[in-house]
Amino acid sequence: MASLKEVRNRIVSVNSTQQITKAMKMVAAAKLRRAQDNILQMRPYAQKLGQMLSTVSAGSESSVDSPLKAVRAAEKILIVVVTSDRGLCGAFNTNIIKATLQLISEKYAVQASKGNVEIFAIGKKGAEAFSRRGFVVNTAYTDLFTRLKFVNVKEAAEKIMKDFSEGRYDVVDLVYNEFKNVATQIIHTDPYLPIVADSSTQKVKAPEVNYIFEPNEEEILAELIPKSLKITLYRAVLESNASEQGARMTAMDKATDNAQELLKALKLVYNRTRQAAITTEILEIVGGAEALKSA
Repeated sequence: MASLKEVRNRIVSVNSTQQITKAMKMVAAAKLRRAQDNILQMRPYAQKLGQMLSTVSAGSESSVDSPLKAVRAAEKILIVVVTSDRGLCGAFNTNIIKATLQLISEKYAVQASKGNVEIFAIGKKGAEAFSRRGFVVNTAYTDLFTRLKFVNVKEAAEKIMKDFSEGRYDVVDLVYNEFKNVATQIIHTDPYLPIVADSSTQKVKAPEVNYIFEPNEEEILAELIPKSLKITLYRAVLESNASEQGARMTAMDKATDNAQELLKALKLVYNRTRQAAITTEILEIVGGAEALKSA
């Protein structure tokens, strides 16, 4: 049985941990409110922009040539993985890493065996995990969450588009967590490049998409395509940020509850140990008194 001092020290330690988890839960809740507001404001804009691009592309009489629409044999693959910079958020990062590895094994196993699969890491946890597994990892944008603004995410999107246009990669996929609620995140593995026409837009009748383009359709699409890609990446980062805070809030809430249960068990052990020690002392005193009487 542990001594009273050991049990006391464990109680103090668990109590301190519980205070930390409570504080982290409150901080995550405050960050979650801001992140949730950001993503709720971004979703309608991103969806409308994507719909506009699909509709204009479907209504375009001529095929606008863009290096971002170039379909090539999938030899060199880039996977954009969005994780967090810090841990203590449950299985948030682990699920993304598992989903990425599953995507590689199911879809890009041949390319991976040749060393042609690279990781574009947004978030330090993903960069560390894939570096340990021997992947080539671009870590230039792992600190985006410390300065989460559109202009910073735009730089990352421009870098990806530039590399794809120059033929460094043939396919770019995006893996991230979509925020549903505090306890639920949905993992997405979406194609990012090349731009492929949505099959649903091809079913639109010509009169419904008969537009007059000003200045002209080439210039409009040349502007819409990069902007849509930047907004898509920015939305993925915002979704991941909200998901991270929700996952951390849930994890810290469970950790606080677990600490409370452990404190109850430790206090029970402490009281039993203390009672046993007192009983032993009383027995020793009684035994000594009886020994004196018999002497």
